[in-house]
Amino acid sequence: MNDEIRARRAACTDTFQANGLFRPADVLPSISADLEPDMYGDGGVVAELESYVADLLGKPAAVFLPSGTMAQAATLRVHADRRTSRTVVWHPYCHLAVHESEAYARLHQLVGRAAGGPDSLLTLDDLTSVAEPVAALVLELPQRDLGGQMPGWDALVAQTDWARGRGAAVHLDGARLWEAAAGYERSPDEIAALFDTVYVSFYKGVGALPGCCVAGPADDVAQVREWRHRLGGTLYALWPGAGSALHLLPAALAEMPARMEYTRAVARALADVPTVRVVPDPPQTPMMHLLLSTTADRYAAQAKRLAEESAFWVWPQAVATGDPAVQRVELSVGRATMRHKPSFIAETLAYLTA
Repeated sequence: MNDEIRARRAACTDTFQANGLFRPADVLPSISADLEPDMYGDGGVVAELESYVADLLGKPAAVFLPSGTMAQAATLRVHADRRTSRTVVWHPYCHLAVHESEAYARLHQLVGRAAGGPDSLLTLDDLTSVAEPVAALVLELPQRDLGGQMPGWDALVAQTDWARGRGAAVHLDGARLWEAAAGYERSPDEIAALFDTVYVSFYKGVGALPGCCVAGPADDVAQVREWRHRLGGTLYALWPGAGSALHLLPAALAEMPARMEYTRAVARALADVPTVRVVPDPPQTPMMHLLLSTTADRYAAQAKRLAEESAFWVWPQAVATGDPAVQRVELSVGRATMRHKPSFIAETLAYLTA
């Protein structure tokens, strides 16, 4: 985000994206003034959050870390260190492969192997084509880069069974597990039960300060905790992020079914906008991709005009697709989204593609 766009965003007063504009004045009240602080990640609200998340996911233990980039690669290293293979199988859009500058390889000597195609969900056939020994399988629920799609429940069970049959660990990239639970209409612990270890994020759907947890067997979590220290993540005070997450997580979880219903309502409203296509349709989780019939320049000009004339923030730029006349944006449904009627969102998207 360049300085011009940053200044434009700062001048806006409203949005329908996720949980809002995420300004300090909005988030800092989520840290209780009377919480008990930790010291280097030990005790206090950090331990309280770890216990809460472990119980929520039905796992023996959990550890709080400052970032998912640190958490997931360290967790996969722990699984690989227990096995003869260092190969980790994942979807081509796996966050570790696409967004983390090869940290898994450079820091942890892991070998990433993509299975399946980038534009479709991973299938059991994709996995059975992998012949080499595997240390772990990573599954992302929902698949963010596919608009929040998820495999059917039976297909998900079959994929996790495949990994265990190969002697591999199964790890869940659950950055949006809370949304996946709403989509599957199953509790977080029911989904987590299919996996050895589970990563969950607190700043995305929950809207808390940055931070995450990894939950799983006590011995695996203890090793991830040691890697947190080695990687510089055991800060003197981790309580701001942990306190924010503990405060906001219960309400966000309770709201997820309503977010799911609202997402479907938005998709129905967009059916009347010929320049917008919903992917997937109907949405499978409280998020979706929107394919916009417009050019990149036209979209950016409309978004800028909306911000300057109405102080309303939307995506400042869209993502290119294979067609120059079609752009893509991602709508995550959160507290800010639900403050607006689905018809208003449809009208705004029609304006952006005018």
